[in-house]
Amino acid sequence: MNRIQEKLKEDRKLLSIYFSAGFPNLDDTEQIIVDLEKSGVDFIEIGLPFSDPLADGPTIQESSTKALRNGMTTQKLFDQLTDIRPKVEIPLIIMGYFNPMLQYGVEDFCKECAETGIDGLIIPDLPVDVYHEEYQELFEKYGLINIFLITPQTSEERIRFIDSISNGFIYMVSSASVTGSTSGFGNETTDYFRRIHKMDLRNPQIVGFGIKDQETFKAATQFAKGAIIGSAFIKHLDSEGTSEISNFIEPIKL
Repeated sequence: MNRIQEKLKEDRKLLSIYFSAGFPNLDDTEQIIVDLEKSGVDFIEIGLPFSDPLADGPTIQESSTKALRNGMTTQKLFDQLTDIRPKVEIPLIIMGYFNPMLQYGVEDFCKECAETGIDGLIIPDLPVDVYHEEYQELFEKYGLINIFLITPQTSEERIRFIDSISNGFIYMVSSASVTGSTSGFGNETTDYFRRIHKMDLRNPQIVGFGIKDQETFKAATQFAKGAIIGSAFIKHLDSEGTSEISNFIEPIKL
């Protein structure tokens, strides 16, 4: 069983953390992963920097741009992750856009993921139909779980199709905005969370966009299995560096 699937079986709310590989410094990637696991995080989403990140807000865009300037590349990321598995047991997910994966070669990319111990991928710009028709068999060959995003505007028919071809969790975007732009969850968003919960999907949902602290984590997980924090953690790295990671994580899970 994939590490993502094993983690999802745990009877508690799960916290996933996103950061951009190569930020704040090029060689911080491995230490951030190790420290996040020590701090009690359940999943880690490793952002593969890209020059045109359409779904990302200014904080993640800025960290991605800095990582690219630092010299981060797809191959550099795989090189940094070569020896990560003896050091951590936590599920690791690469989140990135499809263009760098195409440039690398999709099968070569999947093979590298399998060899370095990556458990899943989140690719916001890979249409679910294209994945299902052209890449699902390949991803499954290398033991990779592909995680799809839904939004408040996604139709029930589409959600149920995504659920039918998923075997991990569904990334439930809290709003139709970019990352880091939400200041809290209003009634409309809570109604959306409740609506998806009542669909009784086969795959659990983990909420992303707008989670930044204990209050928003609890609100996001009222009707979902877990939540993802990205922009707020990147801001913490930017201001505090990599030495104070536990100070950010531990209050969220109290």
